[in-house]
Amino acid sequence: MRWDHLTLSDDSAQNALFGVGDVLTRTFDTPEFRGMTFYETRARSILNKVPASSRMPFEWTVNPYRGCSHACRYCFARRTHEYLDLDAGLDFDSKIVVKINAPELIRKELASPRWAGSRIAMGTNVDPYQRVEGRYRLMPGILEALRDARNPFSILTKGTLVLRDLETLREAAEVTDVTVNVSVGFVDETLWRQVEPGTPAPRARLGVCRTLTDAGIGCGVLMAPILPYLTDSPSQLAAAVRAIAAAGARSVSPIVLHLRPGAREWYLAWLQREHPELMPRYHELYGRGAYAPKAYQRSISARVAALTRHYGVGSAPPDKIRQRAST
Repeated sequence: MRWDHLTLSDDSAQNALFGVGDVLTRTFDTPEFRGMTFYETRARSILNKVPASSRMPFEWTVNPYRGCSHACRYCFARRTHEYLDLDAGLDFDSKIVVKINAPELIRKELASPRWAGSRIAMGTNVDPYQRVEGRYRLMPGILEALRDARNPFSILTKGTLVLRDLETLREAAEVTDVTVNVSVGFVDETLWRQVEPGTPAPRARLGVCRTLTDAGIGCGVLMAPILPYLTDSPSQLAAAVRAIAAAGARSVSPIVLHLRPGAREWYLAWLQREHPELMPRYHELYGRGAYAPKAYQRSISARVAALTRHYGVGSAPPDKIRQRAST
């Protein structure tokens, strides 16, 4: 494999946005990276404090990449690319910032006397196990630093590449609290190809859950997003929860689609092209903001909770799950 193009950016404004020093711009000539551009930068810091006003249940994050080749139509992080003077659509999918010094930087920051050892969440903005991680291999060094510091952490991913680091995850779990979750909102493969075109198939992600669980690392499933009128029918929800249970998930957490600026425009443009008949319903659900009405969210949560009990997520052995699946 080789890089098609290799250039140094001399745009000082771009450097200020991306990190420190020169930005190395690369394109890769293999099919999986065709049409993509990678901006290698040395970040100023890697531990990010989550604003107190955030609705997120964590205080600190680590994001070795910005932009994501998963190209999920609904990704809430799309608007962050606008801070780099890039667009929230195709640029987000194809122009990826790579913080090449992330492993050394996190080791340094974890060793600081000011660091209190708080839990660190990864995969909360873009996926650290997107395809290009196979080339840059930033996560092994990050996980080793967290392991050596005995610092608790969590990972959320749609990538199967996390299994490459299974042994390091096991070592870390022996000395600190390690949580891994995979994101699988539905198991409809036709819809998957339309709305998550750069990700591994849903059942491949559930295979990650099974492997992690069998290796002694409990894995939960973030059942997200549930797409109104596309993946929320009783049969679709049941199929997803049944597959999640069979994968040995220790938990399932349903989250209904939310449409923040950036993601909103990109997703609704896709919906208009592919399912124009649903546009009035979406305007009704999301006409007042990024989140579906609470009554709708509660309804979905209740239905998934009932299915979780039925299929025994986190408790029933596979043979029992298969027996329930036939009822």
